[in-house]
Amino acid sequence: MASQEVSKIFVVGGTGAQGMPVISSLVRDKKYQVSTFASESDLRIGYQGCHGAFINIHGFNCGEKTEIYWAIRAYELALEEGVKFFVYGNLDYGYKKSGYDPKFRCGHYDGKGRIAEWVLFQTQFNQDRMKAAIFTSGPYINMTIANGTPMAPTVEDGIVTWRAPLGPGAVPHVSLEDCGYYVRWLFDNIDKANGLDLEVSIEHVYYEDLARAFEAVTGHPARFIDAADLGSGYNSDPSDPAFMTIRQNFTGLWNLWRHSGHNQGIVQRGYKLLDEIHPNRTRTAEQWFREMNARGIEDGSGSLWENVQPQNLKPVLKMAEDGMKGRL
Repeated sequence: MASQEVSKIFVVGGTGAQGMPVISSLVRDKKYQVSTFASESDLRIGYQGCHGAFINIHGFNCGEKTEIYWAIRAYELALEEGVKFFVYGNLDYGYKKSGYDPKFRCGHYDGKGRIAEWVLFQTQFNQDRMKAAIFTSGPYINMTIANGTPMAPTVEDGIVTWRAPLGPGAVPHVSLEDCGYYVRWLFDNIDKANGLDLEVSIEHVYYEDLARAFEAVTGHPARFIDAADLGSGYNSDPSDPAFMTIRQNFTGLWNLWRHSGHNQGIVQRGYKLLDEIHPNRTRTAEQWFREMNARGIEDGSGSLWENVQPQNLKPVLKMAEDGMKGRL
């Protein structure tokens, strides 16, 4: 059965770190047209005339409970308006994957993970009207050389330093540049993608290896220091019983990675499938560092070493750009 043709796609989250490369990939050859809103509330209007939808709600903005509500409505309204293919931007449901161990509770991950399962369940009954797929990403490798992130580097006595409560674990980092390719593949292959949770990553990155990769690329010293425990949605209501503090949220996040080493822990990835879908994908942190270093030298924005200096670090996340004041 041939994949359905999707001509116009509505995107929620198109101004965010992931949304921008996704849109660029969709429109690069004019096969798809894209419409987008910064606000998650204009769904019905946005869906009109669209055959596809990519919905990536900023859960760290709105909070866990609000995302669950609006993600459900995003799916339901897409059905109402005749959307034929629905892709939901997801994160790992770590709480469930851990066997519901509370130390792994992370609000902006679990909120998305619940909805991803719900969307795939609904698709069993609704796929004659609207097919659906899940795009599960993770912490962007770009966050390791940006400010305003949980893994931002510092330069201490001339040594690039990453401090994080990672222990022996590893982070399945994602390349933003590859996100666009993967989402485009979903829309290009609707019948194959229907019912699929495409979980992506470069590799499970150990931060000792991250530091060694930086040294290999730049020739400058780097190190990882295992930090003590750190310490959620910034537009969520602190008086709500569902509210999580930043410390609670990110303690759960780092616990996920501490227990995900060797691709055998709580968060795992099927790298063989990713190789088949994207043969030219970024496969290591060192490869990504080399690409960023070469790009910065070529375009004049500076080498990797220059760009991790405190005065040169730039934000990559939407919440860092808007000062954690983005509207719902």
